[in-house]
Formats: sequence, structure tokens, C-alpha cells
Amino acid sequence: MNKVIITCAVTGAIHTPSMSPYLPVTPEEIIEASVEAANAGAAIIHLHARDPVTGKPDQSPEAFGKFLPQIKSRTDAVLNLTSGGSPFMTIDERIQPSMRFAPEVASLNLGSFNFALFPMLDRFTEFKHEWEREHLENSRDLIFRNTFKDIEYALRACAENDTRFELECYDIGHLYNLAHFVDKGLIKGPFFIQSVFGILGGIGNHPEDVMHMRRTADRLFGDQYQWSVLGAGRHQMRIAAMGASMGSHVRVGLEDSLWLGKGTLAKSNAEQVRQVRQIIEGQGLQIATPAEARQILALKGADRVNF
Repeated sequence: MNKVIITCAVTGAIHTPSMSPYLPVTPEEIIEASVEAANAGAAIIHLHARDPVTGKPDQSPEAFGKFLPQIKSRTDAVLNLTSGGSPFMTIDERIQPSMRFAPEVASLNLGSFNFALFPMLDRFTEFKHEWEREHLENSRDLIFRNTFKDIEYALRACAENDTRFELECYDIGHLYNLAHFVDKGLIKGPFFIQSVFGILGGIGNHPEDVMHMRRTADRLFGDQYQWSVLGAGRHQMRIAAMGASMGSHVRVGLEDSLWLGKGTLAKSNAEQVRQVRQIIEGQGLQIATPAEARQILALKGADRVNF
């Protein structure tokens, strides 16, 4: 199908409330951001939860339960629950929402790596909440842990739910980790690889990096997979344009970048969706509807989730 799936990650756990007044924090803000992004053309909404007062990442099923049914009732978009949560959480904490709600899609990081957020302290110096500065500063000594044992635990925990995964690969080695689990029969095609570019500790954002990820995935997986790209920060739209021109799907959203252009904060997730849609359609491609995304990714359907 000549269709491009747009995923929108509406809030995440990287950026903190003091960085942008437009970052969704409360359940109500996450609901509205998700519906607006879907209406703008996002077929998949990638979801995190936050404490509504402090904005701190909250991976409890109860926090997700405050917005999942409302989003589902207002849009047909595929709802994708993070198992990344926050890099300061254990895999057991991070997988709980997916175990409880059995979503069509959940995210899963394909390996451990240094996950450095502290460079943002060069740009942001004033914070509303004490946890924000600590969150960034502590990443100088942070390994985002997803060992082979952790990954297998997550895969087996969701196996009976027929949940498929947004398989987040931050470096070339993560593709080989994925190949290991494919060989073991724990991941079956078509699988959805989300290549992440530009996080300090992972692969860079040079065009050669993007091509290297694609070449390696093609060699390892042939036609078994669907590819998507995610560019961090100011590289978001450039990476999306490159990926789309190479046959990828794309991911945008305030989880990955707060910006719409140089020096201009995005006022909503929907703004970024509209911008990347313009890039995609400008290349003569079409965006996928939720129904088409379900077909492309062989998803079980919204009628089989637990929310």
C-alpha cells in the first residue's frame, strides 16, 4: 500500500512542563491533544501518563485509565501504550498498563543504552517543579535498562493479549536484538520497527545513519517488517522527510520535539501532524487511515482491547 502511517506521541516522559506551556499534562489535556492529532491525520496515538499536578511521568494503570476510554470513544485511531514509561522505571512498572488494558499496540525498547537528557539543561534553566532539574541532571549517570530478560518478560506478558509492538530501535545493535527474538519465535511479522535518531547515547541523525538503519533492517528482515522513523528535537521534520522518501512511516509529537520550526514552539501536537502530513503529501504519498494502519500492521482491532 502506498500509504504512510503517522504516529503522534502526544506527551512522553522526556520533556518537562516548564519547557513548554503546550505540553499536555492532565488527563483532559492528553485527551484533547490525542483527539486533535487524530483529526489532523494521525492513525496511531502513542500515549504516556503524567501526574496532573507536577507533570511527572506516571506509569500506573490507574493514570492511563483516566484517559483511555475517553480517547477511544472520540476517535478511531489506534491507541499505543508506552512500555518505555520513564527510563528511571523498571520493566515490571513499565509494562503494567499494557498488561491491564491489552492495547492493539505497545511500545518496546529493543535494548539497554545510555539515555542522556542533561544537554537540555543548557537551554532550560528555570523549572516550576523540583523533580524536573533532577530528572535531567540524573541522566548523566543513566542507563535505560531493557536487557534480554526484560524484553522477553514484556513480550511474554502481552503474548496472550495479541498486542503488537512498536519496536523502538535506538541503535544498530537493537536491530540485531530484534533478530534474536524473531529467531526465538517471540516476535512474528509483520513487525513495526520505530527507528529513533538523535538521542544522545543512540544513533545520530545524519542521512548516513538513517540509510544504515534501513539497509540493516532490510538485510535482517526483508519484507517481514514495516519501518517508521522518529527524529528527536529540531531534527524531527528533516528525519520524517528523509524516511518518507525512503518508504517509511513517520512519528511526530511533543514527546519527541517541542518545536514546529527554529525558535517556534509547537502550540499543539496537531500542528506537527499537519506539518508532517504536508511533507508526506508533497512527495505524492497518501496518509493511512486508522483502518488502513490496522491492515498494514495486522492489528487485532479496537474491539479487542480492555478499555
